[in-house]
Amino acid sequence: MDSPHPTGTEPHKARIEEMRRTQRVRERRTRWLTVAASVVVVAGLVTGGVVLLHSGSSDAAPAAASDGKGGGGHFVTRADGVRTWKGTLDRNHTTAPVTYPMEPPVGGDHNPVWQNCNGDVYTEPVKNEAAVHALEHGAVWVTYTSKASKADVAALAAKVRKTPYTLMSPVEDQKDPLMLSAWAHQRTVTSAADPQVDRFLAEFVQGPQTPEPGATCTGGLDR
Repeated sequence: MDSPHPTGTEPHKARIEEMRRTQRVRERRTRWLTVAASVVVVAGLVTGGVVLLHSGSSDAAPAAASDGKGGGGHFVTRADGVRTWKGTLDRNHTTAPVTYPMEPPVGGDHNPVWQNCNGDVYTEPVKNEAAVHALEHGAVWVTYTSKASKADVAALAAKVRKTPYTLMSPVEDQKDPLMLSAWAHQRTVTSAADPQVDRFLAEFVQGPQTPEPGATCTGGLDR
């Protein structure tokens, strides 16, 4: 199903610009709240005479590795080639490694800290668990293998850098050289010039599949 507003049209450009403005406002509010919270915490420590000691041990049990599968599921391929995951994708936070039923993952349990996805391009692999958290925020994850041409990688990187709520990184274990992922959705593209690239971005960047629409794509992991 083609998107009504392919990337490059005026409505899409206006949407991207509005996302940029919203992102800047959210970042300013987050910085202010962080400073305010820090002042309150410091004041409380001083007033109460509290001293925090780290004992080097804890009674809490370590987090167990998650299978990331929730209730199970499988991909169903739409007429346009987009694969949609049919099944449960859990959204629990965990610091343990997660085994996902697909590569790259399109959802499931994930790290409490998201991968920065404000048009961020990574030349080294990122943690799946952090990238999945970015998908939860409405990002599209562009991935590639060593079989992808350098020209395609460069062209996609340029597109990602201009598009808020996207990120890009190598994933050598994926089945195709170039792939696009959003929460519960994924597709293969043939090249950077494939028109399905812009259609996927237009449909899924902060699209209706987003579990946490409007959540920030900055302030997370940057490598």
